[in-house]
Amino acid sequence: MPLLDGGRIVTDQHILDVHDVTKHYRKRGGGRFGLGSATVKAVDGVSLKLRKGEALGIVGESGCGKSTLTRLLTALEKPTSGQIRYRGVDVHSAKGAARTQMRRNIQMVFQDPYASLNPRKTVGSILAEPFRIHRDALPESGLRPRLEQLLEQVGLRPDHLDRYPHEFSGGQRQRIGIARGIALNPEVLICDEPVSALDVSVRAQVLNLLAELQRELSLTVVFIAHDLDVVRHFCDRIATMYLGRVVEEGDCDAVYDRTAHPYTRALLSAIPRPGFDDEPEQERIVLEGDPPSPIAPPPGCPFHTRCWMARPDCAHTVPAGHDLGEGHVSHCHFATEVADADPRAALGGSR
Repeated sequence: MPLLDGGRIVTDQHILDVHDVTKHYRKRGGGRFGLGSATVKAVDGVSLKLRKGEALGIVGESGCGKSTLTRLLTALEKPTSGQIRYRGVDVHSAKGAARTQMRRNIQMVFQDPYASLNPRKTVGSILAEPFRIHRDALPESGLRPRLEQLLEQVGLRPDHLDRYPHEFSGGQRQRIGIARGIALNPEVLICDEPVSALDVSVRAQVLNLLAELQRELSLTVVFIAHDLDVVRHFCDRIATMYLGRVVEEGDCDAVYDRTAHPYTRALLSAIPRPGFDDEPEQERIVLEGDPPSPIAPPPGCPFHTRCWMARPDCAHTVPAGHDLGEGHVSHCHFATEVADADPRAALGGSR
């Protein structure tokens, strides 16, 4: 049971196990000449394991399947195929008390603090909703003290319970959303880009709050983001998604220091650097064009149409996972070559 920096404990026990999960949608008018229907492959064969107490960051461009995956993890949607197991029990086939308990133990913080809070309800009513659904979680007499405690945990005052969402700033609203997420003392907290809609000035405050709550409550966190710099400072492991698939995953230090997939390398190059004299110059790798449509993904490696390292085999063969050691896996035919390459070598062939 290793002890991580900051006092968090991560065990070897897998609390969430995602095995070969897909989520396909039928789209009307998606066929030839706008007729018939087509299949949108939003999530296409994702497998992940989440250890108790860790923070897993999932990153990628808009439309890569990150948010769809969160809805599958929280059982808001059912996968087309594959399994998601929480403590060995299938999240989507569980019934009765087992399903209720899983919903209680897996909670979510949504991206938009302006859209995720009902403007017609007071903060107190919003925070009380989880307890109305899970009536055995708390006696009625303890409700008000618990709601006041929740607000104090997220840095707000107890008297805010009687106010409405429009009376708060974006950062304060997200704190209310976080309070709702931890109300039932969940084991797993899914955070879907919790700071992307906030001003830069308050992002660090909300991230520090989440890190503090994770330590205090021993939370296991899935953190969805497109800012890789944020993920490195908050998460233990990272998984990069592209076109509905995980293309690279591993411990943050391993992925950032020895990046083994061209797409992850391109994302990392977009992080602004201060440019100190003792640091190597890091220029941005510009990828030309948009990701292919999930309705008609390319054959072979999903990234080959934008990859500067692509070779003929990439267009025909789906790359297997290459293990670079200690759980660092890259789905690239040339993973070792990418990991050992000078980052600046990619600039001459960026697409």
